[in-house]
Amino acid sequence: MVTFRLLGPVELWGRGPIDLGPPQRRSVMAALAVDAGRAVPIETLTRRVWGEDPPEGARQALYAHVARIRRGLAAAGAVRTPGLLRRNGGYVLDTDSEDVDLHRFHRLVTDARRAGRSDAEQVTILREALDLWRGEPLAGLSGEWASRMRDTWRRQWLDAVTAWANAETSVGNHAVVIDRVPELIDQHPLVEPLVAVLMRALYEAGRGSEALECFAETRKRLADELGADPGTELRQLHRAILQPPEPTEATDPPPSARPRSAPVLAHLPLDVPTFTGRQEELAQLDKILAEDIGSPAVAVISTLSGTAGVGKTALALHWGYRVADWFDHGQIYVNLHGFEPSRPPVTPAEALPRLLEALGVLPQHMPVSPEAQAGLYRSMLAGRRMLVMLDNARDAEQVRAFLPGSPGCFTLVTSRNRLSGLIALEGARSLVLDVLPAAECRRLLARRIGAERVMSEPLAVDEIVSRCARLPLALVIVAARAAIERGLGLARLAAELRDAQDSPDGLDSFGNEDTRADIRAVFSWSYGTLSPQAARMFRLLGVHPGPEISVPAAASLAGLPVQHAGRLLTALTDSCLVTEHSRGRYVLHDLLRMYAAELAGTANAVGETQAAEDRLFGHYLHSAHSADRMLDPHRDPIALPSPVPGVSPEHAADHGEALAWFTVEHPVLLAVVHRSGTATRAPGARTWQLTRALTTFLQRRGHWSDWATAQEAALDAALRSASAAGEADAHSGLGRACTRLTRLDDAHTHLARALDLYKALGDRTELAHTHLDLARLHARRDAYPEALAWARDALDQYVSLGHRTGQARALNAVGWYHAQLGDHRQCLAFCEQALELFTELGVPDGQADTWDSLGYAHQHLGDHRRAAACYDNAVALFHGLGDRYFEADVLAHLSESHRAAGDALAARRAAQRAADILNELCVPDSDGVRARLRRLGLPVGT
Repeated sequence: MVTFRLLGPVELWGRGPIDLGPPQRRSVMAALAVDAGRAVPIETLTRRVWGEDPPEGARQALYAHVARIRRGLAAAGAVRTPGLLRRNGGYVLDTDSEDVDLHRFHRLVTDARRAGRSDAEQVTILREALDLWRGEPLAGLSGEWASRMRDTWRRQWLDAVTAWANAETSVGNHAVVIDRVPELIDQHPLVEPLVAVLMRALYEAGRGSEALECFAETRKRLADELGADPGTELRQLHRAILQPPEPTEATDPPPSARPRSAPVLAHLPLDVPTFTGRQEELAQLDKILAEDIGSPAVAVISTLSGTAGVGKTALALHWGYRVADWFDHGQIYVNLHGFEPSRPPVTPAEALPRLLEALGVLPQHMPVSPEAQAGLYRSMLAGRRMLVMLDNARDAEQVRAFLPGSPGCFTLVTSRNRLSGLIALEGARSLVLDVLPAAECRRLLARRIGAERVMSEPLAVDEIVSRCARLPLALVIVAARAAIERGLGLARLAAELRDAQDSPDGLDSFGNEDTRADIRAVFSWSYGTLSPQAARMFRLLGVHPGPEISVPAAASLAGLPVQHAGRLLTALTDSCLVTEHSRGRYVLHDLLRMYAAELAGTANAVGETQAAEDRLFGHYLHSAHSADRMLDPHRDPIALPSPVPGVSPEHAADHGEALAWFTVEHPVLLAVVHRSGTATRAPGARTWQLTRALTTFLQRRGHWSDWATAQEAALDAALRSASAAGEADAHSGLGRACTRLTRLDDAHTHLARALDLYKALGDRTELAHTHLDLARLHARRDAYPEALAWARDALDQYVSLGHRTGQARALNAVGWYHAQLGDHRQCLAFCEQALELFTELGVPDGQADTWDSLGYAHQHLGDHRRAAACYDNAVALFHGLGDRYFEADVLAHLSESHRAAGDALAARRAAQRAADILNELCVPDSDGVRARLRRLGLPVGT
């Protein structure tokens, strides 16, 4: 047997190693082996070996290398010698895929993931897969193609290592995991799944303290290098190790097994570490939970209302953490921003897609309408025991879309209003939060500044409590000042508060009728104690549209180095003027935000404020553009203005970091777009550039309503600033968003306008893109002749421009529309060209789509075995991309191909894999995959 080794130094083995000669010849063999069994065009081979601009003589050198490789294969002395055949304008390495270690590795990993595999079977299979690796893949080879392949295969190896370690831990082989994984973490310190499996192994081996140390080191590393918190899985595991819940029934798993349990959502912001008092209210919430949560009728709703600054959110969060273990499936938190002056209240269209994404809904299957999203949201909470916390609700109507409908869920709503509509119609239990009793106010101060100081100056404490109107927000700010300045007497603090409230400025209120005290005086007094730089940072935070800000963004806002900005935010946090909502991300209470905005808007701060707004917009524009390039490196770049002095954009290192950055900054970026889109001065003219940078993320994650809203803001700004390029881009983006939202008439209007503008601008590339967008629009209307015509126009333009990625997408589109019109041979002709280009360019999603198109064409031509081979390739690519739904969809097609070819066993296996995925995902079935599987007699959920 002859084997081809790519997972290490490139080698050819027969009875022993076969000398291949120089690295360039090994590159040729590798370029053939990765596509073993398939023809590789000569142009593709030369690009893989010599790059995009092959030297003169590259083709002759290729022929010579092929001849030498043939001689090596002939000298191998194997029973069946692989052939190296000339076919279809290229070469095919005619060998079994099992003879190539890369393909054997992929097959073993896929086999290990098959439904029904026991942990012990997974261990055996994954050990065999990982043993195939002999070091750095394609070691000794240079060039862009080899580098790209190495990066892809390394990620696949890390996924396999993580799966292996989990399986070893599950069968009790903790020692082997503890021995090997730390070295891997040293090599890949930011790969959190590796840390998770090590923590589990340490915990289950009885070394819980080491597991906690591992978490602490990882948290510090992530904060230092990325300014980020550990992900959900690590935080849940950390909590489970710290406080493993006691089993409540004989069927419950023991505490030692909990860290391996299915992940739960944990979306609550940080608890208040020095929470004090409210014992009666906590007991009332406990009673409501105990009495009503077991009701077989509906989910429980409780409202927590009270004046601004009375501590509603702090109480709700503290209680949520107290009862977290009761809710097996975790907690969901939504800040509805019902009373923020700088932004409108959150709508269901804004929040529901994010909640559904957190619950596991794939972006491409996100329902379009808010009504459908709300229905899916309730369906996904059915049968789960979850805490849903809706903070800062404006009124009952704002809340209703977020209410679960099934038993086991507990919804806690906070609001300044009583929300009588929820009480009357939904049967909500009501709890009204009053100001703190005086005794609890004193305990709060004692907890924060020490009981001895409080007891030593009782009259001063009483005056402080009175002048803070017994509101926790004001008391906490005063306590922070007392804690920072230990030598400052409480009588002095009381006198300063008295002077502040007696001054004309101190008597101004915020205009909120439900604010029961003039705590603006407390804010003014605390602000006056800040250093000049900290005071400036606080003022400028009033410029930020919210809802939260990271340290790097705050640095650009203030035009300061990141470390300096971090120290100032820490000082503001110590003064309780700012809250660290999650690690490295800061928020202001809405009253404090209003006060900061008031300070930023004063006449003597106008110049400073405008400069800060420009820096802030520049930060998000350049950071988003950098992240977008990571998500879609083949997208056409645009020229951006240089960042103004003081801006330090963030740059994601890879696709994962870019996706994580967009995910956490998503609501902030939309707020910035809205703010800049309504501005009467720069940066409003550049709003379209920021919106363009958000498009890839919003489209792929299914945030189509957000996408359309952002494009509308960009269009308004472009029209006001008379930016033809901005108007064209906004119309184009809005047309694509409307197509996704099935607003097809609107989509046609916007795309037609974009077409006219791009013609006037002479932008041929964007004209081609718009033609392809119009093809998709006509296809959505089942107007396939028109779709084909538009796609052909796009293809001609891409070819004339030399735009190869666009050419590949247009080729696949032309082929697909031919297939929809019944011309399947034409589909094959165009899609094979598309596949060759996508493979050469390294665009995996395009390859997956095209293999699916080819499978469809072969299936309808009656070549079921070839169709199955195409679908196999699409399944592998969709699996590698993590696109589980389309993996299931293609598996269903694959099952039909096997059945038509007479292979009933293979058909059954593919259908079962599809059914397992769909049952695991619990997502809507817009393509009828479940119905097809049910016809095969498989049990598939709805």
